[in-house]
Amino acid sequence: MKRDDDSEIEDSRAPLLEHLVELRRRLIVCCAVLVIGFGFCFIYSGNIYLLLLRPFEMAGALLAQQKHGGHHGPFDLLFAVTGIHPVNTHGQNLKLVFTAPLEFFFTKMKLAGFGAIVICFPVLAFQLYRFVAPGLYRRERAAFLPFLLAAPVLFLMGAALVYFIMLPFVLWFSLSQQIVSPDVQVELLPKVSDYLTLVTHLLLAFGLCFQLPVVLSLAGMAGLVNAPMLAKGRRYAIVGIVFLAAIVTPPDPLSQCLLAIPIYGLYEISIWCVRLIGLRRDREDEARDLEEAGGGSPV
Repeated sequence: MKRDDDSEIEDSRAPLLEHLVELRRRLIVCCAVLVIGFGFCFIYSGNIYLLLLRPFEMAGALLAQQKHGGHHGPFDLLFAVTGIHPVNTHGQNLKLVFTAPLEFFFTKMKLAGFGAIVICFPVLAFQLYRFVAPGLYRRERAAFLPFLLAAPVLFLMGAALVYFIMLPFVLWFSLSQQIVSPDVQVELLPKVSDYLTLVTHLLLAFGLCFQLPVVLSLAGMAGLVNAPMLAKGRRYAIVGIVFLAAIVTPPDPLSQCLLAIPIYGLYEISIWCVRLIGLRRDREDEARDLEEAGGGSPV
């Protein structure tokens, strides 16, 4: 098996110039796809921005419903976003502002750039894989593909948690700080650029946090960590997860738990993934030892 892999690598070797030509071709494809994705997202940037405002509408509708009902709390929002007690978001008079003439235009450009990277990620990842695949052994390519597929799925899971649960909590908490009285009114009037910054930062933070199984599994494949090491460091991992959740989420315990609990669950999943990787490596080592012992024994 080792000789077959070595011969495969030898067959795929190419001069440096050919590697540079291949890299240029892959980069051209990536740039072309990003330009097309940017144009598409910019054309529909208004609709995309309105879609990102849905959590703001839900938070405003729930706050108005709580004021008329005479009770309020984060659990009401949890019931609303999960569909147990839905709220009517129609008729919400949301108001966002921009204070510079071209601020909303540049905000839409930033939104188009972020959206282009998100929707073009499968193509970008495929181009990266096709460029590095000739330098990998067959078993390394087979091991690399699951992580290539798992990374965007986990990122989308983190983004969904932000969009459907975390953002409504953040905005509900912000709207609840308003002061409305006959003499003084302190209202939340977010800028369009600040709102987009909040959304993108939360999406990136949660999406990257959800890459924990991918990172630890790759580290396990590289021999940097093993399952007993991760299990022994569980208490330190819990402290780090809670600290990270306290930084990323708004200052209320429920929001912190909504991030800390899924990340801890992913940490436990990572331990099992690393354990399976270690068992498979042990089986491969045993098979290789038997093969070498059989090949070196006298006939």
